[in-house]
Amino acid sequence: MKYGRLGPTGVRVSQIGLGTATFGVAPTASDAAGIVSAALDLGINFFDTADVYGSSPTFDRPGAPPSSERASAEEILGRALAGRRDEVVLATKCGERRFNPDAGLSRRYVIRQVEQSLRRLGTDYIDLHYAHFPDPHTPLEQTLAVYDDLIRQGKLRYVGLSNHPAWQLTEALWIADGARLRSGPVCAQVKYSLLDRTAERELAAACERFAASIVPYAPLHGGLLADLAVLDRRISGDQRFGGTGFTETEIAVARELERLARVWGMGMQQVSLSWLLSRPAVASVIIGAESVDELQANASAADVQLTTEQADAVSALTNAGH
Repeated sequence: MKYGRLGPTGVRVSQIGLGTATFGVAPTASDAAGIVSAALDLGINFFDTADVYGSSPTFDRPGAPPSSERASAEEILGRALAGRRDEVVLATKCGERRFNPDAGLSRRYVIRQVEQSLRRLGTDYIDLHYAHFPDPHTPLEQTLAVYDDLIRQGKLRYVGLSNHPAWQLTEALWIADGARLRSGPVCAQVKYSLLDRTAERELAAACERFAASIVPYAPLHGGLLADLAVLDRRISGDQRFGGTGFTETEIAVARELERLARVWGMGMQQVSLSWLLSRPAVASVIIGAESVDELQANASAADVQLTTEQADAVSALTNAGH
């Protein structure tokens, strides 16, 4: 496993991080422990979760326990890390409003959710806490002030922004600097892949300018950039979340990527993740895994380094439309 630096913190994080959005569903709670253990054995030290993961209705699937009866991803991850907590960089989030109109980034809500996350994770500190989504009802000054209080109390080490645009990251850093807070955002977590390069329009430049990291999620675009077999599934892509699934353009790009990977003697996921890790400001990519085999296949991307010519060939597949 190779490691990157998380923004200006000096903290080393594995270039492949393990996401837990569907823990409790796929993988099941019992299987998740084995995946976490395998991740640690592979050298993965960066684990990503959120207060709504696993037990949210978003992740309901046929045959899975109802969301109201499932353990949360934080609880599952906390149990799986028991005895090895200090070996890892643990990230969680709060602020998603889809299923809770009272959610957001107010002082009251953030403090309550951090306390609950600490309990569910079975730890007395969180390495990295993200503001999960922008909150138009709460000034950034208030959110950053409460984060500063929680850092001073030793409950948090660093903070990040998730799904925030570049201008809000910049504003947050200015606020933190002007108020002399202990930590402004050290990273930005966003959806980012070969098929979704929105982050390159403004966010990547802002992160480079201010020494913050990008931590992409959905780097394999629902599995399409890992294995074309996902096209045979009854539900694929964002259909699970009510979307329309993969477009013909996306499928065409994936087929050409698969051809390049075959020529180069690599797996699609290796090419996709290695390309993303070569992009400016990217420190680590968050992958999901439903099995140990899938985890191992994705983690192997950290051992692959594309040549400049190969990276340019991959970029060219979507350069016109990103």
